[in-house]
Amino acid sequence: MTKTADRKRRVLLKLSGEAFGGGTLGVNPDVVSQIAREIAAAMQDAEVAVVVGGGNFFRGAELSQRGMDRARADYMGMLGTVMNALALQDFLEQAGVETRVQSAITMTQVAETYIPLRAIRHLEKGR
Repeated sequence: MTKTADRKRRVLLKLSGEAFGGGTLGVNPDVVSQIAREIAAAMQDAEVAVVVGGGNFFRGAELSQRGMDRARADYMGMLGTVMNALALQDFLEQAGVETRVQSAITMTQVAETYIPLRAIRHLEKGR
């Protein structure tokens, strides 16, 4: 087989924040664990990138409609997104999947700075 034929297909999975809560506010560990197992299984046949939302914690648009500064409300939503990413990372690693969390907001203790070429490299390395 050629190098192109050996390459796994790439999949981008978008998970809403609500998926993490299982219908409730916050993170439901049983739900996130199941999601992680399904992603781990999909990684047998594909390079999987996951984008998560944070709507189970905050919705920036809703908070701004109630008088909060829009930029501050959006930042709160982004923090919820990173919280979900960290929860998913934990359960994926329990399932044996090497992971990386990346964020456009600098928070080096919990996530790498998002750089598109680095994200592609992580996909190629199965993380």
